[in-house]
Amino acid sequence: MYKILVANDDGYNAPGICHLVEALSVLGEVYVVAPRSQKSACGQAITMHHPMLVNEVSLPYAKRAWAVDGFPADCVKLGIREFTKDIDIVVAGINMGSNVGYDTMYSGTVGAAAEAAFCGKPAIAVSICNPKPQHYEAARNIAVRATKLILDNGMDDETMLNINIPDLPIEEIKGERITTLGYIRYEENFKNDETTTGQPFYWYKGVPIRTPQVPSSDIQAIRDGYISITPLHFDIADYKRMEIYKRMFDI
Repeated sequence: MYKILVANDDGYNAPGICHLVEALSVLGEVYVVAPRSQKSACGQAITMHHPMLVNEVSLPYAKRAWAVDGFPADCVKLGIREFTKDIDIVVAGINMGSNVGYDTMYSGTVGAAAEAAFCGKPAIAVSICNPKPQHYEAARNIAVRATKLILDNGMDDETMLNINIPDLPIEEIKGERITTLGYIRYEENFKNDETTTGQPFYWYKGVPIRTPQVPSSDIQAIRDGYISITPLHFDIADYKRMEIYKRMFDI
């Protein structure tokens, strides 16, 4: 029987993780280690300078579950190193909101899966492209299918799958595409104000700008009504330009 570790960045009792745990329970034992509260947009941050409080909690369809006062990557580390030995795969999600393009660098959901890959475990991140999803069936189905395929066929070291699903009824989804990362630009600003005690603060606001995409991109796949499946690898060295910089530095 497979052992599956589930994490997320929306919190241990978010609707998406509950759907994911139920869906994956058909494949084996599901263990949950997830943040106690919302931790979106924290990337692969980890807690180093203070202890993390942990409570075991009850979640339907989970063999065991823990809520952690930490980041998604913390949860995966704890799950793999301390709570659940011999985990076969880590699945992060189902995130409420897209994790496409360069935004994957900010994503706590992707950060959780990336941490699993760093720990030598197969990993998948699953997101629905709507902050308030209306349709979970397609996300549940692809999460189970992708997990089973990876368990049966294996995965390269330090690689993960980043899966994004349009928020559509399953019959309206056109299929699946293997994709690259798209390009995202934002109209950004900071709201500047001060507290009642006179302490200044800045509050970030960013609105995505619709930009042209190459046909292979994850963003274009979502626009076209397809599920986007993007393999991500975490050696980000720019091998194409090694020789350029050797000449530049006269090395």
